[in-house]
Amino acid sequence: MEWRERIHSDAKILSGKPVVKGTRLSVEFLLRLFAAGWSEAQVLEGYPHLEDEDLRAIFAYAAEVAAEERGFALRR
Repeated sequence: MEWRERIHSDAKILSGKPVVKGTRLSVEFLLRLFAAGWSEAQVLEGYPHLEDEDLRAIFAYAAEVAAEERGFALRR
């Protein structure tokens, strides 16, 4: 999945946060929906202008960003 086909950043939209192209839905917002327990079906139902490929692009983007980060030290 080439996320760049569906995710972009524009300083004029949400202060430059990455969004799904053609929307004002940020990657962060959509990932938080999934973290809160929303299913893909619920997200697509709630935001019918999104497509399956948009959701895959969001996850591909998040995976690439996570791979580049050092992350936080997890405490046990």
